[in-house]
Amino acid sequence: AGARADRAASSPSGVESVTRRIRYSVAMSLDGFIATEDGGYDWIPTDDDLDFASYLGKIGTLLMGRGTYEVMLAQDDPWAAFPGMDVVVVSTTLRARDHPDATIINDDVVTAVTSLKNQAGKDIWLFGGGVLFRSLLESQLVDRVEIGVIPKLLGQGIPLVPGLASIAKLELHSSESFPNSGIALLKYDVMDSD
Repeated sequence: AGARADRAASSPSGVESVTRRIRYSVAMSLDGFIATEDGGYDWIPTDDDLDFASYLGKIGTLLMGRGTYEVMLAQDDPWAAFPGMDVVVVSTTLRARDHPDATIINDDVVTAVTSLKNQAGKDIWLFGGGVLFRSLLESQLVDRVEIGVIPKLLGQGIPLVPGLASIAKLELHSSESFPNSGIALLKYDVMDSD
């Protein structure tokens, strides 16, 4: 059994892939929550030593669930930090005609996301949303899990992966620590299930 990320062959530039990877990159409290119960994330510190621009240079598409999308829409100029990126939202309730700046996936998520991965381009950032992460992980569509562990204990909130049906095998790709904020960045490749 090997890592799915290994099969996402990169070009010499390291950016364009034959099969785009889905990278679940998220901040998580030390006790396993990605947001407060009301979806808040103001507990996540910023750290200038994290090279966010470099990360974004490898991403061409933001993939998210309805909840994360609605949190983003509530912000002033929500997509300013993500210029030129495609926004794809998985939702059974949103209508595409009401959201012309996003692609809405209403049904057959596995087929739609598989098709998205097979399009030429940069990687796909699975942006927030533990439920969508769980669903795509169980469907063997997530290639890498990148967790910024924040040195805070929330006690309650939205878990990293709620209700996972079985054990997901991961292999450490890399780790890095940021002393100014105390953040530990852990990157894991998702292993093929047996």
